[in-house]
Amino acid sequence: MNKVEAVIFDWAGTTVDFGSFAPTTIFVEAFKQAFDFDISLDEARGPMGMGKWDHIRTLGDDPKISQRWVEQFGSSMTDEQVTQIYNTFMPLQIEKVKQPEHASLIPGAKETLNFLQEQDVKVGSCSGYPRPVMDALVEAASALGYNPECVVASDDLKAGSRPGPWMALQNVIELGIKNVCHCVKVDDAVPGIEEGLNAGMWTVGLALSGNEAGFTLEEFLQASDEEKAHARERASSKMKSANAHYVIDTIADLPAVITDINRRMADGERP
Repeated sequence: MNKVEAVIFDWAGTTVDFGSFAPTTIFVEAFKQAFDFDISLDEARGPMGMGKWDHIRTLGDDPKISQRWVEQFGSSMTDEQVTQIYNTFMPLQIEKVKQPEHASLIPGAKETLNFLQEQDVKVGSCSGYPRPVMDALVEAASALGYNPECVVASDDLKAGSRPGPWMALQNVIELGIKNVCHCVKVDDAVPGIEEGLNAGMWTVGLALSGNEAGFTLEEFLQASDEEKAHARERASSKMKSANAHYVIDTIADLPAVITDINRRMADGERP
C-alpha cells in the first residue's frame, strides 16, 4: 500500500478551538494570578505548540519578558517560579478546555474526518497539553462528536515532547502504521511542524485557524480578503521557513492535500 495511512492532528487551533484561544488566554491569567505579572496575548502565543512547562520557561527566557520580570522581582525567573506558574495554569486550563467553544470541531473538520474515514486513513492526535488537560478536552470533544483513534499528551512520554518526534511516533506505534512516510502531521504551530519532520512524516501547516493568525472564528468569518491574505502571508512564511510540505488555511482544505500526497507517493516521492 503506497498511500497515506494515518493523519496525526494537533488539537487547539487545528481540529478544535478556532484561533487556539484556550491555552493562550490561560497563560496570561496564570502569570497574573501567580505573580501579578502581565504578559500580552501575543507574547503568550510565542512558543505555542511546546509542552506547557517548557512554554512557560521559554516565555520567562524571552528577553523582553525577562527584562520586565527582573525589573519587578530583582532577578531572572527561576525553575521553581516556572513550576508555580504551571501549577496555577493547570486547573484554569482544565476548566477552560471543557467549554464548548474550545472543544467543538473547527468548521470543515467533520467533513475532512469523513473523507479520511472513506479513504481508510487512521486518525491520531497529540498536543502540547499535559495529560490532565488532555483528558478533560478529550471527554468534552467526544461529547461533541470528535473521537480520534489515538491521543498522546505532552507529558506521556519519558523522551519528551515537541519539537522532538516522540509524540508523533507514539501515534505510529499505537495506530499500527508500518511506515512513517505514510503519515501526515497537521499542526497550526511551528514546533508541531518540526515534530512531524523529525518523525519523517509529511507535514501540513494551518495558516488561518490557529495560533499564527490568532483569529477568533467570528473574526475569521468577518475578515476581508485583504485581512485574510495578510494573515495568511505572515503565517505561511513561518510555516514555510520551518519546511512544512504544505500550508493551507484550515483543516477544511486537507482532503486536496491528501490526494496530492497520494499522487506524489505513487510516483515514488517521500517526505
